[in-house]
Amino acid sequence: MQKVIASAILLIAAMLSLIVRRRKPDAPSQTSHVVPQQLSRKDFESDQKPWLLAVFTSSTCDACQDVAAKAKVLASKDVAVQIIDYLDRRELHARYSIDAVPTTVIADHLGVVKYGVLGPITATDLWAAMARCRDPQTSTEPC
Repeated sequence: MQKVIASAILLIAAMLSLIVRRRKPDAPSQTSHVVPQQLSRKDFESDQKPWLLAVFTSSTCDACQDVAAKAKVLASKDVAVQIIDYLDRRELHARYSIDAVPTTVIADHLGVVKYGVLGPITATDLWAAMARCRDPQTSTEPC
């Protein structure tokens, strides 16, 4: 009787091994996160200012709060800074296909996005990006 049970266990183990070896691996996950290339300035506050720094965030995201705090410092007479929280402005997130936060964009007076980044950004990089966008002659790197 023990030989029959042992044989059955070995047979089941062999079948499971065969199934596991033949199983195809899961496809790698694909991201579709993109930075918008054009914004309608009328969708945002202070649309008369030459520059818009928009940060798409979520109130549940710690990195978003950090990026928002860094962005607010750049507000000036020429730069409008707007923090767009998902819970408050879902329609803007949907309109611009924002599916990852934080998403930070710098747009000119026409709404053309001159700089965009997904994820956290340092204050230094954000300041440098704004400087390059406002005065492209200050750097050889594109905005």
